[in-house]
Amino acid sequence: MATDVPTIPEVDSKAVQSADVAEYAASDIPPPLKAKSVQELESLQKKTTERPAHEDEKVLTSISDSLASITQKEGGPHIAVGEPEKAKKAVIRARPVLSDTELRVTYVFHNLSPPALYEQAIVHEKASFIMSTGALATLSGAKTGRSPKDKRLVCEDSTKDDVWWGTASPNAEMDEETFLINRERAVDYLNALDKVFVNDQFLGWDPKNRVKVRIITARPYHSLFMYNMCIRPTASELEDFGEPDFTIYNAGQFPCNRYTHYMTSPTSVDIHLKRGEMVILGSQYAGEMKKGCFTYMNYMMPKRGILSLHSGCNMGKDGKVSLFFGLSGTGKTTLSADPNRYLVGDDEHCWSDDGIFNIEGGCYAKCIDLNPLTEPDIWNAIRFGTVLENVVFDETTRIVDFSDRSVTENTRASYPIEFIKNAKIPCVAPHPTNIILLTCDAFGVLPPVSKLTLAQTMYHFISGYTALVAGTEVGVKEPKATFSSCFGAAFIVWHPLKYASMLAEKMEKHGATAWLVNTGWVGGSYGVGSRMKLPQTRKIIDAVNDGSLLHAKFSSTPIFNLQVPDHVEGVPDEVLQPRQMWPDKDGYDATLKKVGRLFKENFVEFQDYAVSGNEDLIKQILAAGPQEV
Repeated sequence: MATDVPTIPEVDSKAVQSADVAEYAASDIPPPLKAKSVQELESLQKKTTERPAHEDEKVLTSISDSLASITQKEGGPHIAVGEPEKAKKAVIRARPVLSDTELRVTYVFHNLSPPALYEQAIVHEKASFIMSTGALATLSGAKTGRSPKDKRLVCEDSTKDDVWWGTASPNAEMDEETFLINRERAVDYLNALDKVFVNDQFLGWDPKNRVKVRIITARPYHSLFMYNMCIRPTASELEDFGEPDFTIYNAGQFPCNRYTHYMTSPTSVDIHLKRGEMVILGSQYAGEMKKGCFTYMNYMMPKRGILSLHSGCNMGKDGKVSLFFGLSGTGKTTLSADPNRYLVGDDEHCWSDDGIFNIEGGCYAKCIDLNPLTEPDIWNAIRFGTVLENVVFDETTRIVDFSDRSVTENTRASYPIEFIKNAKIPCVAPHPTNIILLTCDAFGVLPPVSKLTLAQTMYHFISGYTALVAGTEVGVKEPKATFSSCFGAAFIVWHPLKYASMLAEKMEKHGATAWLVNTGWVGGSYGVGSRMKLPQTRKIIDAVNDGSLLHAKFSSTPIFNLQVPDHVEGVPDEVLQPRQMWPDKDGYDATLKKVGRLFKENFVEFQDYAVSGNEDLIKQILAAGPQEV
């Protein structure tokens, strides 16, 4: 029976963004906002349709604004249900804390439920609204993406030798004194508020290796976001929670002091690995908290001999597990969300001696151009409890326009993983059978699928390659190569070879096979060739998952020495051989050499590094890269 199979859309040249926009997209960092003020930003959030003729033409004040104005007249909110002195009788519990900065009481709301957080957001935040599906839509403020240039790790004696520093590293350093100055600024700000929200939750679904995290925020939306993204403790687990391993002080509404050492903007995102603390100033983008937790796990798990991975993961009904690595635009989310397989997680995992476990308790999906046909699981997950960031909606119907980019390209949805109908709960799985490295090669020279040796797996894992379409005008433009070590360079702490060598060791021990899958262009580079059809890529992934691809005959490609299968059921044989698809064979050969040179240039920064004194390791990895370019 024929079914509607979603396809990876062809790139519309009219919609091609500038080179700057493309670069931002690769790392999930949106370009700077066009809005010049918060008021202008809020005006982009809502669209207004004509009201029915029987309604008053006067624009009605929103319910949230009306309630907020009433509450303000009463002296300001303390708890959502009942007065502070009646807090013990209220469903929502608030713990008063005397502020040192101002002699008044701050009420601490501990592990509120989603309905209670909805009430707090709707009543007390001007830009929070309930959508037609029940999701909570809100604005993150001027920052609609991460600020990687403002992220710093404390360089102190006990951890500094573990951290990958240097010009090629994402880890910018700061001293302990500066961290403590920023920490005090954040704590003083939080203490000066009428109320703060505290979440006590877990990272890691493996009870033996989970980490306790405490998140302290000023905005209910941030509390709901982390309620979704972290693992939610049971009542008994919360009772015995104790002291956290990692604490986040999110004072994002308050800027850092730009005269403080190391500060280059009003934003500062600081992590102290030894103290297990994170401070956020000057950014209200919720993703900073999520990735701060991941950065901490990327440090702590390898210390325990556990490999942390920026990947998606699913499992078949036969118990076979696949990991999916890929940068933005490679199809990682789409391909790992398979209705015929169980979703273990969409973004962050660990590989221990017992198998795979998800770090998170939820998903954080991009929802720009979200379509129920192409991504039904995400579409159906947008309901009560889901946080929608920076989307545009109709003021009358509260229906979201997922195609509207007025606020940002980086619109997001955060929801608990159980909102996905085929999620595997608990989010743990056996050792993986397949490691799938995804790339979108806009140069059109890499094969749609190839089998990798262990050394090649390490090389391509460290490289983290994809190629984006650059250009600002209609017509053919040169693709731009992008490399992100371990397919998540912004979040790693140790040197990439540490993670790569651990990956190879675990693959060898548990018999996993690695595959390089190109979801990009065939028959020519962007502008000449065409994008690989998603139904064909799905056939390739199916053949990987069911093990049938292992029985194909393989031939080697020039330059990269990739092992390409001769046949995949449902995919034309000629599509598997990129050179055959190019009308201009000389053009293919020249472009292939060019891409090989880009790989070699990128890898220069890693070639002098030794892991655990193994001088031969880097030689093996280099030998697995492109040759004769």
